[in-house]
Amino acid sequence: MTAGERPALKFSLSELAGAFGDFGTIIPLIVAVALVTTMNIGAMLLFFGIWYLITGYYYGLPIPIEPMKAIAVIVIAERLSAGEIAAAGLILGVLFLLMSYDPLLLWLEAAIPMAVVRGIQLGLALLLVRTSVGFIISDPLFSATGIAIVLVFLVITLYRDQIPDLSTLVIIIAGIAAGVVINGLPQMQVLTVLALIIPSPVDYVKAVYSLVPAQALLTVTNAILATALLTKDLFKREVPAPHLSRSIGIMNLISVPLGGFPMCHGAGGLAGQNRYGARTGAANILAGLILITIALFFASADILTLIPVGFFGALLLFVALEMGKYSLRTESLPVTILIGVLALVISMTVAFLAGIAAAYLIHKSKFVKIPGSGR
Repeated sequence: MTAGERPALKFSLSELAGAFGDFGTIIPLIVAVALVTTMNIGAMLLFFGIWYLITGYYYGLPIPIEPMKAIAVIVIAERLSAGEIAAAGLILGVLFLLMSYDPLLLWLEAAIPMAVVRGIQLGLALLLVRTSVGFIISDPLFSATGIAIVLVFLVITLYRDQIPDLSTLVIIIAGIAAGVVINGLPQMQVLTVLALIIPSPVDYVKAVYSLVPAQALLTVTNAILATALLTKDLFKREVPAPHLSRSIGIMNLISVPLGGFPMCHGAGGLAGQNRYGARTGAANILAGLILITIALFFASADILTLIPVGFFGALLLFVALEMGKYSLRTESLPVTILIGVLALVISMTVAFLAGIAAAYLIHKSKFVKIPGSGR
C-alpha cells in the first residue's frame, strides 16, 4: 500500500470505541506474562502503544498490534525467562523481515489454500471462545453485565445504523469504575528507564526448540495471510502480505531487545476492532495514545487487573463470534472445520498440517484459488 492509497484518518467516537476492540486480547495476555516472568509491564505496553501509532498512520487502517499468542501461552504455562522470550522475538524478527523481501512468502501465499487460512481463523475463534468461557465462569456477574451491554448496542445499531457501537468503551469505563469501587484506586508508578535484554546462547537454543516453530506457523497464517485476506473482506482494500511481514520483522527487532514482548498483527484483532467501530487508522492512533499513557504513568499490573475479568470474557466472546463469521467464507468447509476442531483440541501446528494434507486429498493437489490473488 503506497502513501497515495492510504485511507484518510477519521477521528470519532466510533473509532475511539474500536480502539478498545483488541484490548480484551492484549491486556489479559500481557498481565499474565508480567505476573509469571521478570518482564516489565510498562515497557511491554509502551512498545505496543508506539507501534499502534506507527501502523495506524502508515496503513491508514486499524491493523492491530498483538502479542505473539503461541509465545505468550507457552511462556505463561512454562514460566520461561525474559532472555528466552527476547531470543524468540529476535529470531522471528529476522525471519519475517527476510521473508518480506524473499519469494518464499509469496510462494506460501500461493501454496496455502484459502480453506486452510479460513481454518486458522476458525481455530483462533474457537480458542478465543474457550478463553472467554473461562473468564465468564470465574466472574459470571460482570460477564453477564458485559454481554448485556454488547447486546443492547447490537440491537440499537441494527435499528439505528448511524449510531456507533460504543459497547467496548462503555464496558471498559464500567469495568474501571467497578474495579475502583471494589479495590480502590490503583497505585501510580512512572516508567523511567528501559532495560536492555541480551539473550544468551542457551536462550536461543531453548527459543528455537520451544517457541519459534509454533509461533512462526501462526504468524504466517493468521498475522499475515489471514489478516491480508480480512482487510479485503472488511475494507475492500489490499494490504499486501509482504508489507505485513516486513512490519512484524521491524517491530520485533527494534522493541524486543528493549523489553518489548514479541508482537505481530492478527486477523482476530482486526475483526475485533472493526466489530467495535474501527474503520480507519485513527483507531490505532487512539489505542496507541491510551497504551502509552498507561505505560508511562501507571506501569504496574494494578491498573490492568483493576477491571473485572468478566468484562474481558464478554469482549472476547463477541470478538470470537465476529472472527468465526468470516472464517466460514470458505470453499472447502470440511477442511476449514477440521482445522478449527484440531486447533481447539490438539494444537495449531497439528491442525495446519492436517488441513494441508486434507486439502491435497480432497482437491487432488489442486488448491482452492483466492479471488484476486492469482491463486
